Amino acid sequence: MKHFTNGLIVGVLGTVAAGLGALLTFKKSVVDPIEDQEQKFENNRKRAMRKSRAAHHG
Repeated sequence: MKHFTNGLIVGVLGTVAAGLGALLTFKKSVVDPIEDQEQKFENNRKRAMRKSRAAHHG
């Protein structure tokens, strides 16, 4: 019975670790690039607004 319990615990921990690894990999490969792209668009929009206001200010 002790071997079964140890095996079950190791199996559950391994499954949880694999799931967390998959989630972190997904976040790093899919979510982070999208957020970086959105940040670039936001920075470009802000820069364009500053240029537009500066061009019509003088």
